[in-house]
Amino acid sequence: MSRATGLGMLLLLAVGGACGTFFVQQVTAPRIECEQRAIQARELLQILPAESYDNQPLDHPLPLDNVPLDHSTLLGGYRASRNGQASAVLLRSQVSGYGGPIELLIAITADGKLLGSKPLRHAETPGLGARIAERPGAWLQGFIGKSLEDPGDAGWGLKKDHGQFDQMAGATITSRAVIDGIHDSLRYFDAHREQLLGNPAHE
Repeated sequence: MSRATGLGMLLLLAVGGACGTFFVQQVTAPRIECEQRAIQARELLQILPAESYDNQPLDHPLPLDNVPLDHSTLLGGYRASRNGQASAVLLRSQVSGYGGPIELLIAITADGKLLGSKPLRHAETPGLGARIAERPGAWLQGFIGKSLEDPGDAGWGLKKDHGQFDQMAGATITSRAVIDGIHDSLRYFDAHREQLLGNPAHE
């Protein structure tokens, strides 16, 4: 075999290998992206009871973009529905914690009660404020079922601020920020209920 023939075969093998790799990537990329999206959806929607919705909430974003509230900013949101009727909304809220911004996901039922909340991003102190991210989060679970009327506006605060809620030990600033963020979201929902719930029939 001549040197030229050998080089030609090596070139063909290299091109064939590159084409094969490209083909595999093109075939598998959509499936990998779909799986990653499903994992992200499951993680985000953990605070929604499975029986409370039958749509894909993340496919139905709400028209919210950096809405300033009293103590927080709404970054976005999603609508959950069941049997064509809105059942809950998910609001992404950002508050100022001890270590920097805390991004929360807050779920509210159609009748204005808190379904749950979870931190999406934070930089709080390990062992103190960072405990908001522990699962299960007993402190955050203490807010489930609460609303604007229960405990009322004056009650949405730490006991040391004359409110009705305990703080996480050693994490006053974090606790106060999270409570303010949840309270802001409940008030925003109450003021914009019809807009947020909309009419998700046939989703």
